[in-house]
Amino acid sequence: MSKNQPEFDLQKQVCRWINIQYPKVLFMSDTIASVKLTPQQQLRNKKIQKLDFKLPDLLIFEPKGNFSGLFIELKVKSPFKKNGEIFKDEHLEGQLKTINDLKSKGYYACFSWSFDMTISIINQYMNLE
Repeated sequence: MSKNQPEFDLQKQVCRWINIQYPKVLFMSDTIASVKLTPQQQLRNKKIQKLDFKLPDLLIFEPKGNFSGLFIELKVKSPFKKNGEIFKDEHLEGQLKTINDLKSKGYYACFSWSFDMTISIINQYMNLE
């Protein structure tokens, strides 16, 4: 029996949609989050990753407007409280830091927490001149 992985299911849905809607666009999707690594693989992975960098789930390598690319951190529910603050969680806070760092370097980067929201973000980005 497979483990319930709603974020991975969302990721698969979005990637299938991009392949159909934008077949020439280069993109990749982070797979490490949905994989259980052995201790040896974890050690090896840690040696080749940027410390404290939380790779977004979806990376679209298509410059549009004033942006160098689109990076989306996918969630199945909003990471924000009603007042707009991020929920107190070390992992979410690290992801928000990465999003802000990417924005400061000229990328469009954000959280998205549903299929429709993600598609809307991608379409708006792809329609930038």
